[in-house]
Amino acid sequence: MIRLVKAGDWLVIMIGLFFVAYLFANLWHMGGAQKVLIRKGGEVFAELSLDENRKISVPGPLGVSLVVISQGKARVEKDPGRHQYCVRQGWLKNAGDVAICLPNQVSVELLGAEKTYDSLNY
Repeated sequence: MIRLVKAGDWLVIMIGLFFVAYLFANLWHMGGAQKVLIRKGGEVFAELSLDENRKISVPGPLGVSLVVISQGKARVEKDPGRHQYCVRQGWLKNAGDVAICLPNQVSVELLGAEKTYDSLNY
């Protein structure tokens, strides 16, 4: 099978791979985050700049979740939930990054200059 691939075929394959790598490097980025949006029970609790270092206590049905903003990043440091999934999410750095604490109904989302989409629906 590989003997059937000619030199011109290899050239087209290499150009195609280069083109895909170029598009990935230049178009597949979410951009820098500028704000953090904290929701409690589906409602907006706070929308804050990532420029200030601070700790925010967010009350929920199970207790208080602690959100930390530091050096342009945000994370959930403490959560009363059993599995600690949102704490394990770690530092959120890019626009569109999200940490969700489902049992406590708290979420943290980073926002950029433009709204990002996971998918588009028609």
